[in-house]
Amino acid sequence: MTDKKRFRIFATSRIGDPAENRLRDRGYELEVFEGPEAPPKKLIIEKVKNGIDGLITTLRDAIDAEIFEAGKASLKIVAQIAVGFDNINRADANKYKIPFTNTADVLTEATAEFAFLMMGMLARKMWQSERLVREQKWPSWHPFLPFLGDEVTGKTIAIIGTGRIGLAMIKKCSGFDMNMLRYDPAYHNDKYIASIQELMDLRHAKGIQKEKTWIKYVEFEEALRGGDYVSIHVPLLREGETDKPTHHLINEKTLKLMKPTAYLVNSSRGPVVDEKALANALKDKVIAGAALDVFEKEPLPPDSPLLDPEIADRMRLF
Repeated sequence: MTDKKRFRIFATSRIGDPAENRLRDRGYELEVFEGPEAPPKKLIIEKVKNGIDGLITTLRDAIDAEIFEAGKASLKIVAQIAVGFDNINRADANKYKIPFTNTADVLTEATAEFAFLMMGMLARKMWQSERLVREQKWPSWHPFLPFLGDEVTGKTIAIIGTGRIGLAMIKKCSGFDMNMLRYDPAYHNDKYIASIQELMDLRHAKGIQKEKTWIKYVEFEEALRGGDYVSIHVPLLREGETDKPTHHLINEKTLKLMKPTAYLVNSSRGPVVDEKALANALKDKVIAGAALDVFEKEPLPPDSPLLDPEIADRMRLF
């Protein structure tokens, strides 16, 4: 009697010794692409054509009809090591009936925490301060010159998107006595929001926080108009994928709805923000500043409008 055929997996990048050892210990035949760069697409197609059962991917791998066609005879699953799956063509996956998965909750708290830290850096003008010290241009102490930072406490934040990361951001902002405007076109977690309001009311009643604070769902335009900070936590959805696309959700028109003193924070997906429109808004002082750790093209190309020296004091790129 012949041995049962082992489940064959190709991973397009290292996934860490613990995960790799676990798969092998469980009897899977695992091949890993070792290079720091992404494997060529033709290599992925070759592996799929040669009969692998599972494909482990990252955001840098374009998984589309060409790959699904090559794997239609044997490919059983595409497992993405990321929260997002913008690189996987969902229509093609559905057409070939090949399921794909993502690691949905793995970075929820980490992403929300970093978004909050970026907001704090904007408020306190941290990178301008750091540059002054590093370049030794801090001649003497003055209480509010050459610039004065601000507190996030007591301010209003507009949180766009109330999925896992958006809800984690709410939790963090509630601890800093912030008022919160919430917008999500598809998902309202009213029970969670009511619990946060109850918690904030209790803190105020017990004297833990000085001022009474609030949280509420509003329409998108109202959220933009009312926020001292606008933090983006939405998936990237393009035209044709949904009736509420998020591609270039933040654009010339929507930026003009924001306060001239407001700041934009984006830790979701780069193409949610129209970078050219944002650069122009910063040049024209339509908004006060922005902090981004995702971009339309990654790595950021040298000709990106976000690298314009004219907006360097109002833009923070991570």
